[in-house]
Amino acid sequence: MGKDKNDCSEENLKDEKLSEEKANAEDMQDETLDQAEKNKQTEKNEDEESEKINSEDNDINAMKKLKDENKRLNNELDTLKDRLARTVAEYDNYRKRTAKEKEGIYTDACEDVLKLMLPVHDNLERALAAEGNIEDLKKGVDMTVKQFNDSLEKLGVEEISIEGGFDPNFHNAVMHVDDENYEKNVVVEVFQKGYKRGERVLRHSMVKVAN
Repeated sequence: MGKDKNDCSEENLKDEKLSEEKANAEDMQDETLDQAEKNKQTEKNEDEESEKINSEDNDINAMKKLKDENKRLNNELDTLKDRLARTVAEYDNYRKRTAKEKEGIYTDACEDVLKLMLPVHDNLERALAAEGNIEDLKKGVDMTVKQFNDSLEKLGVEEISIEGGFDPNFHNAVMHVDDENYEKNVVVEVFQKGYKRGERVLRHSMVKVAN
């Protein structure tokens, strides 16, 4: 009987020990699960933190790229502004230089013409101041006209011819006449002589045209 009691006691101790070990194992399992959950949460937090850092790095890199691009565009803009300013200055200088050259050419041309016309003017004044009969006056006028024509010739100015008939490029028909004695488009009369220099008409001839 005493032996059975001891056996029961040992069995109880074993059961208690097993229960305790089981409880410890369950506690350790719970702790392991808790630790795994904590590790998982820690890894998740670390991943989120890493993503956040990467996102911030990406934002910083994007901002840096934008600043670099903005700097490059500003440099290009400054270069274009400088080039435009120099172009405007060069054009202004060219315009002033051209205007001055044009004025100089015009002055030289006027000077050349006036040098040839002034002697004619001088002779006309002498003719007006001279005393004499009508024949002397006519002779003086003829000489002045000849001198004037010589001056025009030196300037390359020539009288427009009518020998080739009426030409609207050189003649201005102010009158028309039907006359069987003349062929078509023949210039019958010149009311005012025309002049040209080279191919440029200075004044059209004012004429009467037949048929």
